[in-house]
Amino acid sequence: MNADLQAALQALDSIILGKPRQLKLALACLLARGHLLIEDLPGVGKTTLALALARILGLEFARIQFTSDLLPSDILGVSIYEAAGGRFRFTPGPIFAQLVLADEVNRASPKTQSALLEAMAERQVTVEGATRPLPEPFFVVATQNPSEQVGTFPLPESQLDRFLMRLSLGYPPALAERQLLAAADRRELLAEQPAVLNPQRVIQLQQTAQKVRATPPLLNYVLALVQASRDDGGLRQGLSPRAGLALRRAAQAWALLEGRDGVIPEDVQAVFAAVVGHRLNATDGGAADPASRLLRQVAIP
Repeated sequence: MNADLQAALQALDSIILGKPRQLKLALACLLARGHLLIEDLPGVGKTTLALALARILGLEFARIQFTSDLLPSDILGVSIYEAAGGRFRFTPGPIFAQLVLADEVNRASPKTQSALLEAMAERQVTVEGATRPLPEPFFVVATQNPSEQVGTFPLPESQLDRFLMRLSLGYPPALAERQLLAAADRRELLAEQPAVLNPQRVIQLQQTAQKVRATPPLLNYVLALVQASRDDGGLRQGLSPRAGLALRRAAQAWALLEGRDGVIPEDVQAVFAAVVGHRLNATDGGAADPASRLLRQVAIP
């Protein structure tokens, strides 16, 4: 593995204990130039993970606390009239940061949720008729509480599809939780943690991930998985072409983290559930795991 990436993962592992796979997936999501949705119960480290990523990767950080009364202008920014100059001056919102934490994103109204769509898809925002580019790198980490909790608005499919991956941290293993109880507060440790990377290096690593080789047989395997989802009668809809592209990009990033210059089927399998889990809806209400079923059905080339 690249020394910089290994150092970043080790630093993340010292803050978020007992979750090496989730940390690796989160870093792969960033390398693939995607966005990350973390869905879990309150108190398991979702916000701490976003803070740790920003701190360790040296990225400018902004947090947006989503509430039912949050407005799109609270995210994007607004023009303020300056009487002295006789003109309007645009004041950027928190979306103009390199790592944006959209905390409890499903507590905001659908109108406010939609303010993220252009930013996540196009890496730009249009406010009052003017299009403004967002900084590079640009990475949205959204947290989401379970939909059965009071005061939540389910994310529509169009919003979910903007997230390259969805993760769940879950409770830590017993040994890791024992370490949490005995050690200093995670936020205090994070304040002392120096940056391992910087924005320019992150951009370079993202460009390297894009160049990881995906051979024709490997692309055929991705296509076979996508087609199998469309032919599966137990799913409401199959994977879109955008989902196939997301799967390829995520597999390239995972291969880079594994120290390879080419993607192998195991890389696709490693990221498959995180990439497609939020894009697949079973007709039986989710009793089965569609991602695992598709991996079993499609033969490895």
